[in-house]
Amino acid sequence: MLIDAHAHLDKYGDLLDDALREIEREHIFTIATAMDVPSYQELQEIGRRSALVLPTFGIHPRRAPQYADRLRELGQYIETSPAIGEIGLDFHWVKNSSEYPAQLKVLEYFFAAAREQNKFVNLHTKGGERPILELLERYDVERPIIHWYSGPLDILRALVQFGAYFTIGVEVLYSETIQAIAREIPDCLLLTETDNPGGLKWLKGVVGMPSDLQKVVDELARIRSSTPASMSRIVHLNFLKLIQDDSWLRQVRTLLSQP
Repeated sequence: MLIDAHAHLDKYGDLLDDALREIEREHIFTIATAMDVPSYQELQEIGRRSALVLPTFGIHPRRAPQYADRLRELGQYIETSPAIGEIGLDFHWVKNSSEYPAQLKVLEYFFAAAREQNKFVNLHTKGGERPILELLERYDVERPIIHWYSGPLDILRALVQFGAYFTIGVEVLYSETIQAIAREIPDCLLLTETDNPGGLKWLKGVVGMPSDLQKVVDELARIRSSTPASMSRIVHLNFLKLIQDDSWLRQVRTLLSQP
């Protein structure tokens, strides 16, 4: 089974039915990450349509200023979510530095909840790689997934030492920088993603679909001198390892352990 560790299924609109059919046909277990409360509520509805979709709750750093003074309201959604994401920092695409304190406040709230509830987190790190590493260490957050990493290699190596997992997505098809990062990640910490439908649209102006994940696996196999079957198996086993003792995800373990 393929693993899409970071996607935004609520953004598909009229193409949602097509996306869900692809997920079922291609056997793609998909972590559907939210960006805010309405996003999560929509993902919960989508998750009821497929056992291969895991809806997760988070507040994207771009949405953080809307929620920084409403953190208590978020607890009810965190408690219903088996994992946390998309959360993080963005000090690159978000140009207004006055929003950075709100990002930090929201991220620390989620890190504290992740530690208390023993949930993995799905992290956006663009421009905030070093403070995120420091906060992971301070809060002792276990099992972070670093989504679409494109930062400095020294921080990547420090995150590897911490035990963070890394997703490689559709940019590996086009970017030598991402290909170099993909070669750096140890086999035992490698995951795959699409970030679709927006990932490929941002790169190439076309709506990305779940089946694009196979192209990612094929390219990873090429640059890591492996085979697509071997790469998909490595990622599958890595995700099983990530959730092996997770009481929130027993049903997912059962699903992914089926032959």
